[in-house]
Amino acid sequence: MKYAYYLIFLLLVTSCNAQIGSDNMINQEKPNTTEYNKLTEAEKRVIIRKGTEYPNTGEYNKHYEDGTYICRQCNQKLYQSSSKFNSNCGWPSFDDEITGAVNRILDSDGRRTEIVCSNCSGHLGHVFIGENFTTKNTRHCVNSISMKFVPKAKSIPKIITLKEVSELDTITFGAGCFWCVEVLFQKLKGVSHVESGYAGGKIKNPTYKMVCQGNTGSVEVAQLIYDPKIISTETLIDIFFHVHNPTTLNRQGNDVGDQYRSVIYYHSAQQKEIANNILNRIDSSNLWDEPIVTTVESIYNYSKAEDYHQNYFNNNSSTNGYCNMIIRPKVIKFKIKYADLIK
Repeated sequence: MKYAYYLIFLLLVTSCNAQIGSDNMINQEKPNTTEYNKLTEAEKRVIIRKGTEYPNTGEYNKHYEDGTYICRQCNQKLYQSSSKFNSNCGWPSFDDEITGAVNRILDSDGRRTEIVCSNCSGHLGHVFIGENFTTKNTRHCVNSISMKFVPKAKSIPKIITLKEVSELDTITFGAGCFWCVEVLFQKLKGVSHVESGYAGGKIKNPTYKMVCQGNTGSVEVAQLIYDPKIISTETLIDIFFHVHNPTTLNRQGNDVGDQYRSVIYYHSAQQKEIANNILNRIDSSNLWDEPIVTTVESIYNYSKAEDYHQNYFNNNSSTNGYCNMIIRPKVIKFKIKYADLIK
């Protein structure tokens, strides 16, 4: 299992002390973000990488002019000035959002609730209930840098949307340790984003510790966002069968447990048909000496893994024993085998 490799390399390398926090998150820009307003690096750190500006530094912290606060990335209206109040927390506070403007997402640790723009998913901050600051008993704690202010007398810019989003597809693969799977598919042309997560378990939003204990039934997965005009679903699934051993039940190498089982989670009926056809073709081709145990299932109970799992190899390749001993050789072979498909 992964832990055995940490012990082997404990005296040789320094394991990564990845901070479970937003400031060290990787650049998880959504596909085709050039269609949105251009962001500075400071803005990307908060809006894209889910960072937090320092308290009492934001331009709208103690700003009470009459008007509307809009998303800095896409111009969607978020909050009216009438909902703003002084909570003395160091960030702009609102007790209500404009209807439909904000989505709430439970943090992976289950402790806080993130708020994002419902149009572009740009990070805004967090929402807190039960503090009794106002009669609405709600506080949206928002980063100033995530917003722009439009005075009442001025017209609000047109909302920017991504036309291409509807043309992108999502598919999710379980093929062993998600650190290994993530880095391989990241390198393919047409794959816009790869996210490590958990799927198929009894609960949504399990922690890594819970998954490793084997009580949730969740699988470590890599979720891909891709453009089928550039790389087809068939190609991705074919690659999936060649980057892991689909004949070992609940195991990939020394990683043992049902969280490592081989599974394709489809997001559409078309993906299901394609996956089953390829599975049957490969299973009958004698490519593998043993029968394939990969399952094809509808995606369910998917949740993003903790921040320190994202972009793991790229963030830890120089300091982590598992990366150097297990993942790096896979990356080298992958680049050679699929040279024509590499970005």
